[in-house]
Amino acid sequence: MYKTAFLKLKNLLKEIGSNIVFIPAVGGFFGSVLAVIMYFMEDFGISSFLIERLPYLVINNYDTASTLLSTFSAGVLSILVFSFSMVMLLLNQAGTNFSPRVLPGLISVKRHQYIIGLFLGSILYNTIVLVGLRPTTDKYQLPGFSVLLGIAITTFCLFAFIYFIDSISSSIQVQNIISKIFGQVKDRMAYIKEDEGNYDDELNITDSWTWIQANDSGYLQGILDQDLLEFAQENKVEISIDRIEGAFIMEGENLVRISKELDDEQVEMLLNCLIINRKGEDIDQNYLYGFKQITEIGVRAMSPGVNDPATAITTIEYLTELFAFKMTMNEGFRYLKDDKEQVWVQLRSVTLKELLYQIMVSYRTYCKHDMSCVQKLLIMLLKLKSLPYTTEEQRKTIDAEIDLLNFDVKENIKNPTDLAFYKSIQENSHQPFIQQ
Repeated sequence: MYKTAFLKLKNLLKEIGSNIVFIPAVGGFFGSVLAVIMYFMEDFGISSFLIERLPYLVINNYDTASTLLSTFSAGVLSILVFSFSMVMLLLNQAGTNFSPRVLPGLISVKRHQYIIGLFLGSILYNTIVLVGLRPTTDKYQLPGFSVLLGIAITTFCLFAFIYFIDSISSSIQVQNIISKIFGQVKDRMAYIKEDEGNYDDELNITDSWTWIQANDSGYLQGILDQDLLEFAQENKVEISIDRIEGAFIMEGENLVRISKELDDEQVEMLLNCLIINRKGEDIDQNYLYGFKQITEIGVRAMSPGVNDPATAITTIEYLTELFAFKMTMNEGFRYLKDDKEQVWVQLRSVTLKELLYQIMVSYRTYCKHDMSCVQKLLIMLLKLKSLPYTTEEQRKTIDAEIDLLNFDVKENIKNPTDLAFYKSIQENSHQPFIQQ
């Protein structure tokens, strides 16, 4: 019972921490706390100490202090509103030109959240200090140091705003968006590859194994590998998950197979190790979302409203490297093992054949009329086929995709010169320009 509650709390805290409101809210909270701390520090004479030693740093006039603080609060509030408006404008542009699926990744950039949190904290700090000001003729009674700190924080906000403008402008560039997604996918695949095990690790599943049904509907966003492995070890149960991460799960559907019966509490703990919801697409949990997003950017670029073949070609180049890495990973399953190399959990993973077909079918559907894109797709397939570690089974998969691409090209491109050039790429794939 306690472990189930702990798992739920852990997942809740993770969800709260990933929420885009969390960091700005924390920034505002710390700004308020700092103002309260400074209020008590004034009672210890910190302003008096500065006035006696560095009088030129301390504002000891009530009207000047109140004017500055109110101006700072209003100024930073204006910056905050402008920043919000700019973000909304750029996100609308990104959703229109690229794909709405990239928006969560743009919104959740941590450095931007820290800056928004700084703005909010500055506003609350200056406002609380301003409320605490009291008219007095005694310069030692004014919170001079608190006002000085408010000036420093607001100045820092101005520099942060300049950085924010530059950062948000560059983050909306398609090359940077694709590069970020590529990095996340590559990191996640490398993490999985490190611990995926070998084919010999496959569990011996028999008819005596028991099915566990899903307790909710949604997408299988990801799996908490370490928590699931610890659960299997503690309960001495082998686990097989036969659904691919990213698949849509219906409530009551067979989802997990286990080697022995578990009670209701244990089943609940096991299901808590699976992330099933309808919220967004977290590439850090499921690298397939990255493939999907890069593909959608490329396909959207070929729409009549955007008409940007160069971006589509760029996405194909990034996918080429990701597919090359995918070809080094296990086909079909990955495994979670303990320190003694004993396999406890078997996880279904997407095969190269499944992934390559789904990606290629999107490009073939929307790019088959464009010679610049189809030749790039062909070059990608030929590169993958020629890699030194490509297996015979993988070559068959790639050849099947080349045949499908050839069919669509012949059906949609009628220019004999273009067709002859396309054919020459296959016949002369060893030439240098193919390898570039």
